[in-house]
Amino acid sequence: MVELQELKKIYIMQRLTDPMLEKVRPLVSVRRYNDRDVVFREGEEATEFFMLYSGLILLEVSASPIMDITIGTIKPGYSFGWSALMQPPAHYTTHAISSGPSEVFTIPGKDLQEMMERDPEMGYRLLRGIVNILKKRLEKRTEQFLKTLRSHPDIQKPFWE
Repeated sequence: MVELQELKKIYIMQRLTDPMLEKVRPLVSVRRYNDRDVVFREGEEATEFFMLYSGLILLEVSASPIMDITIGTIKPGYSFGWSALMQPPAHYTTHAISSGPSEVFTIPGKDLQEMMERDPEMGYRLLRGIVNILKKRLEKRTEQFLKTLRSHPDIQKPFWE
């Protein structure tokens, strides 16, 4: 079983009190991955929520049948596999691939959802953390998208010229 201090290194868990963390601890499993190991694939049923304790996880999408593109990275302390917290049936929207050795904490999504419903204060605290992370990711992706658009040759020159 993971230690309380280990859970406190996970960003969304930092919002929880020690008694709340003690409730979560029995749900947490530890998985270890090697370089290029697949944590999950895009389209698979989303049953597990993941929290990266050490290492690096790449989030990739299929751009074509022969090419995947990395659209994000998960660093220690951050979470991924959010789809597992949606109403079933939910599916992962990216591939998650370990880049080097990684240690990941997992929680069954259904169990975490049930715990959040039984303890609304815990649910609120976790959802606040999730919303903050997702907001930052959306801002980063929007920034990347706009940077790409601004460099497009058709946008460099106004159409009325």
